[in-house]
Amino acid sequence: MRKASWRSIGPGIVVAATGVGAGDLVATLIAGSKFGYTLLWAAVIGCLVKISLAEAAGRWHLATGRTLFDGWRSLGAWTTGYFAVYVAVWGFVYGAAAMSSSALPLQALFPEVMDLKWWAVLCGVGGLVFVWFNRYAVFEKVMTVLVGVMFVVTVYLAIRVTPHLGEAFAGLAPVLPDGSLIYTLGLIGGVGGTITLAAYGYWVNAKGWTDTSWMRVMRLDNRVAYVTTGIFVIAMLFVGAELLHSSGVALATGDKGLLDLGDVLADRYGTATAKLFLIGFFATSITSLIGVWHGVSLMFADFTAQMKARKAAAGPDGATKEVASGAREKSVAFRGYLLWLTFPPMALLFLDQPFGLVIVYGVIGAFFMPFLALTLVWLLNSSRTPAEWRNGWLSNGMLTAAGLLFVVLCVQQVRDLPW
Repeated sequence: MRKASWRSIGPGIVVAATGVGAGDLVATLIAGSKFGYTLLWAAVIGCLVKISLAEAAGRWHLATGRTLFDGWRSLGAWTTGYFAVYVAVWGFVYGAAAMSSSALPLQALFPEVMDLKWWAVLCGVGGLVFVWFNRYAVFEKVMTVLVGVMFVVTVYLAIRVTPHLGEAFAGLAPVLPDGSLIYTLGLIGGVGGTITLAAYGYWVNAKGWTDTSWMRVMRLDNRVAYVTTGIFVIAMLFVGAELLHSSGVALATGDKGLLDLGDVLADRYGTATAKLFLIGFFATSITSLIGVWHGVSLMFADFTAQMKARKAAAGPDGATKEVASGAREKSVAFRGYLLWLTFPPMALLFLDQPFGLVIVYGVIGAFFMPFLALTLVWLLNSSRTPAEWRNGWLSNGMLTAAGLLFVVLCVQQVRDLPW
């Protein structure tokens, strides 16, 4: 077993940064604005849930030498069908959303340069070019720098609003104020909870970690990453509680809520603080964009390789070592999915999203996190996993609780769709 070292940390930072998007930060801000510090405990539990899910995905890759999609395929053809529809529809709609989210702070910083749609196109093409021509090592370094920017900006804002630490510590006690259930579930399940949690095992392999000797390193990497995520979330909850809750300011839902916060910061603390916040907003959005461009493309490349039943992708060690070699990042499937994420979604930037597509996207997206949690429970308690690395009581408890939580959130998301 290799010694866990801070110098080895990387894939966890990538998955945490990718999973926390602008919409997640708005949800946290709104929770803080409505309930102050009361739901801080939910944000902490949410980070523990994500640590459990990412650890399980990484453990599967290292313990079995098989990729997560290889594991899903062993559960039956239904998993392949679900994943195929998911990556096609989800990627098409998410591509437009990620480009728009990254464009919003750029247009706010440079309002006279070009229209929002063209900023979005530039972000999409920039992400495509960066991921196309760089392998995992460079990708990880750039993501780490962007996470540093996010960290500095969010912590600075949290300190600037001078939080009441006594009230914050009181918020660690589990309390549910009237009307807070959905916000509580959203804080636990939403922040950092996307398909990129499933990509964690692929990034672990891309780092060069391919066997159980890396297990201790992977677990340290994962914990550090989600503690960092927890700090982001708590910092934004502080901002919502202090800056918005006391003054009764309401934010728009979705990414545009962060522009509203920028206006509040400009009024309260001046233009320089507002611009610094917009830089942090851009770092948050662009990490999600390039993280998905790389991670989900890597998963799609594995999906196509498994479907072709190539010798290198069959059986233990073949697939994970191929990911580690960098071959998947050069494959036609990887680059084809990059193009799918970038160019077809541009049509949605210039058109209203088709009603039926929004419904399908909402339904399959809502089902992904329950699918991930419950299939990990299945895989890691079966003979597919060596006995030494199967789930213990803690992992089973956390993953089962996560699965049930995501089922409840799934039902709520589907009910809230504009049927």
